[in-house]
Parts: sequence; structure tokens; C-alpha cells
Amino acid sequence: MLANLAKEIKIKLGILLQKPESAIDLVIPYNEKPEKPAKTQKPSLDEALQWRDSLDKLLQNNYGLASFKSFLKSEFSEENLEFWMACEDYKKIKSPVKMAETAKKIYEEFIQAEAPKEVNIDHFTKEITVKNLVEPSPSSFDVAQKRIHALMEKDSLPRFVRSEFYQEFIK
Repeated sequence: MLANLAKEIKIKLGILLQKPESAIDLVIPYNEKPEKPAKTQKPSLDEALQWRDSLDKLLQNNYGLASFKSFLKSEFSEENLEFWMACEDYKKIKSPVKMAETAKKIYEEFIQAEAPKEVNIDHFTKEITVKNLVEPSPSSFDVAQKRIHALMEKDSLPRFVRSEFYQEFIK
């Protein structure tokens, strides 16, 4: 029984770890979001000041998110935010087939070694994520997403707050 389970896991992991068969497999739809926020109200000074202490409040505001993304692009470090956003979109998928396809794309784009936009997560987190992908679920990327969120909070957010991108909101 244990041998059968191990064989099943090996087969499923093999499917996940296959190289894309064509360039079409590398197209990821969640990068198509507009850079500029939609016609929403510009944040108040109080809202913008809250971003200094709360990455979540920043990410929930269209203006804040767009500005943070522009800042990260200017530093060539937008992969963490793109991964976080991909995970948020992934959690909303209802179809198991679409979930498995999207999980594979996210893995290939952000998690696997030498991925085009590889995020900086430790080996333990990567291992947990790979195990979670054997049977994809809305929580498959939760551990990795939390690590990346913590990294952005500790590293990217303080740099953003010191940047011109943020300073324009609190003038």
C-alpha cells in the first residue's frame, strides 16, 4: 500500500515538474492587469499614511497596489508581488482542472529552480509547496505566499515608504 502511494505521488510530481511543451504554456493570464488603477478615488492622506505600517492595507487599495507595483518594477523586483497576486487569483478558482493548470503555471513561473521569476523561498517552504501541489487545492501555495508576504513587509515595504512613489501620496 505504501509503495503504491509513493508511486502515485511520484507520477503526480512528474507531471507537475515537466517542462512546458510550447511557449503557450508560459503565457500567464494574471500579468494582464492594468498598471494604472481604474477610475477609483485617490486615497486620503490618512489612508496613505496607514500603508507605512500595513502591507495588507496597501495591497487592498488600487492606487497603493499600482504604485507599489511600479516601485518594485523600477527596482526589478516585482516577482514577489506578482507571485502574491497570482496566489490570490489562484485561490478564487473553482474548477479542479483549471486549478491544476494554474498551479502548474505558478510553479513553473515562480517556484521551480531557475524559474523566470523565481521567488526567494527557503528549501523547506519549497518542499511543502511541491507536496501540496500533488493534489492542488486553494491552499496549495499558502505557506509560500505567507513567506513572500513577510518578505515584502520586512524588505520591500520600508523601501517603498522611503521612495518617491509613496512620498507623492503624503505630500
